[in-house]
Amino acid sequence: MRKILSLPAWTVIAPILALVFLFLYVQKPLFAALAAAGLIIAVMSAVHHAEIIAHKVGEPFGTLILALAITIIEVSLIVSLMFAGGEEAVTLARDTVFAAVMIILTGIIGMCLLLGGLYHKEQKFGMHAVSAALVGLVAICTLTLILPNYTTSILGPSYSKSQLIFVSVISLVLYGTFVLVQTVRHRDYFLPASGADDEEQHAAPPTAKTAIVSLVLLLGCLVAVVMLAKKLAPVIETGVVSLGAPKAVVGIIVALVILLPEGIAAVRAAAKNRLQTSLNLALGSALASIGLTIPAVAIASLITGINVTLGIDAKSIVLLTLSFITVMISFQSGKTTIMQGVVLLVLFFVYLFLTIFP
Repeated sequence: MRKILSLPAWTVIAPILALVFLFLYVQKPLFAALAAAGLIIAVMSAVHHAEIIAHKVGEPFGTLILALAITIIEVSLIVSLMFAGGEEAVTLARDTVFAAVMIILTGIIGMCLLLGGLYHKEQKFGMHAVSAALVGLVAICTLTLILPNYTTSILGPSYSKSQLIFVSVISLVLYGTFVLVQTVRHRDYFLPASGADDEEQHAAPPTAKTAIVSLVLLLGCLVAVVMLAKKLAPVIETGVVSLGAPKAVVGIIVALVILLPEGIAAVRAAAKNRLQTSLNLALGSALASIGLTIPAVAIASLITGINVTLGIDAKSIVLLTLSFITVMISFQSGKTTIMQGVVLLVLFFVYLFLTIFP
């Protein structure tokens, strides 16, 4: 296919086509199918543009840009749905954030380790980088998803206004510190291993003009993905309710759609023996997802007066704890094989099964 500014033509056309489907969307099966198709091509285009930007700016800035871009759009979606849903949306942020963390920890990382092990038998990564990300993620998840179940200022798995503000500030501090470590203080921890055999890493970087165009198109793709997901959410919710599944399944589906660009980019990097890039993207996205979403939800809660529910139930606490323990054990040696990938994917499917059949 012909190229435009050194970009494949389809990657330029895809976001435009997705936005056209967005504006033409009405509640009919044909338009729902077109919207789903537009969402898929927008995701694929977003992955391509994210890899171009990452190649231009280098690691770890490339993965950080994609993680932040997707998280900002995710936050916008959650907050807009909160304003639209009112009291019915009190658990939306919790369900979506918890789903995102579980999908990343068990699904995306599990698939990366499985494919990396299949293609390369054994892969290496920087233990210091993974340790820095995990210690921040464990702290934020505990403070935002578990601790609200045990505070006593108000009834229920929720924080009082003052507690919510305090935890939001703490979340920002933890995520901000991680970004500082990743990009300034210890950037070398997050650089890909020298043994990576990806030929694209040795190719000439794209021009500044191409990178800028890719950045604009990436943002357009992400906006299209989230807005199409928002349009399709009622259809998905109706289908979930008709099947008798819990409403938490809607949060999983929305999180899966939003995380598609990151997930595909991470899996492709692992298949090319760039596991460090995969882990930078996956763990960084998890930290950004919860570290930026909770403060945004807190602001929305203060504006609307809705007391959001953050605490997860006992079953979810067990699954989250088991996932963290498994990930930590998997990464303690600095090397991974298909075994760790299979175990994490099993936990992912257990999470999905127990959400649908609680």
